[in-house]
Order: sequence, then C-alpha cells, then structure tokens
Amino acid sequence: MKHSRHVEQLEHFKEWNPSAAELLEASKHKYKPADTLSRKQHIVSWIGALIAAGIMLETLFFKFTGAPESVYIFSKMGTEPWMRWVQGIWELGASIGLLIPTLRWAGGILTTGAMLAAILSHMTWLGYSIQGDHGLLFCMALVTFTCGVTILWMYRHRIPGYVPSSPY
Repeated sequence: MKHSRHVEQLEHFKEWNPSAAELLEASKHKYKPADTLSRKQHIVSWIGALIAAGIMLETLFFKFTGAPESVYIFSKMGTEPWMRWVQGIWELGASIGLLIPTLRWAGGILTTGAMLAAILSHMTWLGYSIQGDHGLLFCMALVTFTCGVTILWMYRHRIPGYVPSSPY
C-alpha cells in the first residue's frame, strides 16, 4: 500500500492535549461568522426588522395595560389573562432579537412563531375583523409574519446547528 508523504499513518497519530496556557490564549480569540449578505440584503433585513419590531412593540402597550380590545381578544379564545402576558413577553423577546444583528435569526424564529399563532387565532376563533377594525389587526399580523419569515430565511445559516439540506 502506497502512503502519501504528507499524511501520517494512523499508528503514529498523537492526540492534541493543549496546556492551560494554550487554552487561555485560544480563548482570547473571538469567532465572528463571515458576513454572507449583500448590501441590498442588509437593507432589506433592517427594513423588515424595523417594521416587524415596530408593529410588535406598538401592540405591547395594549397587551400589558389590559386594554379592552386586548382583553376581548384573549377572552374570546378563553386564555385571558395569562396568554395575553405570555404573548406580550414573547413579542418583546422577538422585537429585541430582531433589533440586535447577532440575534436576528432568533428574532426571526420568535416573530414567525408569534405571528403564526396570531394568524391561526384570527382564522379559527376570532375572525378577520375584530370589533369593527375591518381586518387591520389581521393584516398587521400578516405583514409582521412576512417580515419574520424573510429575516429567518436570510439569517438561517447563523442558526446554531443548522445544516442545509439543499444548496439554497
């Protein structure tokens, strides 16, 4: 069997046991993932993040203060008041994640999940028009969901443990 002169044989393999000084030196180096987005993609991601975070932060006031509209929505689903608080905290976390570039992937996941729950709630229990708003709340959920999915797709490669199944 012919061996390459650059590859050691398995019998001569030595495991690497770094010293404490080598580990300390290695811990000083910061890992920064490569920026794979173009300038246009960065602009789109910022616009989407600002729109989605703006809409979710606007609705937090109604959820946390117990506004009559918010109480009506969650009472109709039979989850008032606990789910109103859970949804508010969830959307606050999603908004923070969207506004911090290194956590934008997490914000996209949280936004997509929160808005999917809102859209399904409108389609099943609530209806499209709530208290005469002519579907405004439902449309805001659709816009926020679209922004969240777009950001999630753009930052999917930064999700820890993500392994692409296709080249796209």
